[in-house]
Amino acid sequence: MDLQKLRDNSDAQADYMMEEITTIIKTCGKRLPGSDGEKNAVDYMANALKEYSDEVKIEPFEMHPKAFFNWIHIMVTIILMAMVSYFFIPLLAIILVGVAMLLMLLQFVLYLEIVDWIYPKRTSHNLMAVKHPKGEIKRRILFNGHPDVAHEWTMSYLISGDAFVAHFIISMVGIIALVGISIASMVLQGGVTVGMPTGVPMIMGLVCLIFVPFWIAMYRMWNTSVIVDGANDNLTGCYMGIAVMKALHDEGIELENTEVGVLLTGSEEAGIRGARAWAKRHGASGDYKDVETIIYAYDTLREGKFLCVNKKDLNNTVNADKHASELFYNAAKSIDVTCSYGSVPLGATDSAAFNKGGYQAVGITALDHKLRNYYHTRYDTYDNMDKQCLSDCYKVTVKTLEDFDNGK
Repeated sequence: MDLQKLRDNSDAQADYMMEEITTIIKTCGKRLPGSDGEKNAVDYMANALKEYSDEVKIEPFEMHPKAFFNWIHIMVTIILMAMVSYFFIPLLAIILVGVAMLLMLLQFVLYLEIVDWIYPKRTSHNLMAVKHPKGEIKRRILFNGHPDVAHEWTMSYLISGDAFVAHFIISMVGIIALVGISIASMVLQGGVTVGMPTGVPMIMGLVCLIFVPFWIAMYRMWNTSVIVDGANDNLTGCYMGIAVMKALHDEGIELENTEVGVLLTGSEEAGIRGARAWAKRHGASGDYKDVETIIYAYDTLREGKFLCVNKKDLNNTVNADKHASELFYNAAKSIDVTCSYGSVPLGATDSAAFNKGGYQAVGITALDHKLRNYYHTRYDTYDNMDKQCLSDCYKVTVKTLEDFDNGK
């Protein structure tokens, strides 16, 4: 089917997205993972989707919202213990660093729920809305976003996104240095020793203390007193799919064999927990695997020149689906919208959870990975969105749907 008419109305749909995003921010409250504000936003969007969809359902799931970032507190505490241990038992310092790095690998790099059980449990929600085709379902496309938000990143707000990244890198360099001097100390002192070092080992330990303020500052990497509005990250992602559903409804378009849906997954900012819960729940029973189903996970649609198909996700450890990636990229090129291939080098989009759960998915972003001042700060507001970016991404999304419906 030709959906040119929908693409021609892209500016109006961008206006609709911005108006609805503004309303949610003004009326639903702060949307931390598992909060009343997150549920209010899900209910609001569910009510809108009921007009445009054949089925709408909300699924609760349990999670531990504080665990995803608070592992940093545990890690830093262990590292500080390792620094103290260096001056008495260098081998113990190495062991403690190993424990801290294992925690980081499992809890952050792989997003596993290693320490989640320590923290209070909350209920978050996923939302699924689908529009059935006229005939037999032969294929399915789902547009994903997450309605929740994060606490403000302190360094990004006070200085810049570059400072946030630099702080993280310096802290990691310090951890590596601590391991290095611990090994060197044992070599210089003839093996495993107990007691205060002297000479060069003492000097190395004193020099390494310069990293302690950076480690301590990691306790305040985020500001729990400030909850961002999340206009761009990620109500823009939520409304990309909703706008497509609205446009199909308003124009009275019914596809012949393609089912179209919106999947909004909660608690992405708590470690893609909603997407993981959805993939685990439905993947185990084979739901949405009856026909080819592709999922586009939109996240932070703010800068059109950085519209990107992320071929790798979850700290570059998870591959995106090849067909879904090429379909979106080729759709953008065919209508002359700037788009490139890229990856998510630090962090993740919900696409990673879908792919790990056996679904075909890809993350679509439109932000500079050299983080701007709006990313995870109080500047991510409804008056700081990019209409042209939303319009262009909407046009590519519609073209992707058209090409998928036509069997590409």
